[in-house]
Amino acid sequence: MSSNSEKTTTLAENKVLILYILSLIDGDIIEDGLFKIISSINDINYFYFKQVLTDLIDSKLVGTYTKEEEQVIKITSDGKNAYNLTKNVLPGIMKLKADNIFQKEFSSIEAEASIIAEFTPKNENDYIIKCKIVENNETIFEVKTFAGSRDRAKRIVDNWNENATNIYPKILNLLLDNN
Repeated sequence: MSSNSEKTTTLAENKVLILYILSLIDGDIIEDGLFKIISSINDINYFYFKQVLTDLIDSKLVGTYTKEEEQVIKITSDGKNAYNLTKNVLPGIMKLKADNIFQKEFSSIEAEASIIAEFTPKNENDYIIKCKIVENNETIFEVKTFAGSRDRAKRIVDNWNENATNIYPKILNLLLDNN
């Protein structure tokens, strides 16, 4: 019997933990980003995380929508109310850990999210590459190009991920150059 009630407590704690983290985020977050934060605070696997998140979405405490072709999640006003009613379920030590980890993880997730590069195959020999810079959930620069092989596409993506801070100003200067 005790193991079952323990499970219920952890389920409740994890739901409240997710609501708590989402209430700290001003805006939305991608699912992987949220999982990174939650799994750093509480040692849960991805499938369990998905189950808890799906429960929260089904009960309309968390909303999902697509933003710039990416699935993002955000706490709803019902979710905020539910969190305020249940926040005492969260053990103080877990809340403290959540606050500390949130500060570290969220700033690194925001920094990571600012440089994005991806490639998708159009057919066997053609790849579409998208490189962009996002600041405060707003795309400030985006370039789309093609490559004739997976290797070239990967090289462009890797180069952008490593050197976007050098490449972007150069492109901007070329665009502004009158000569």
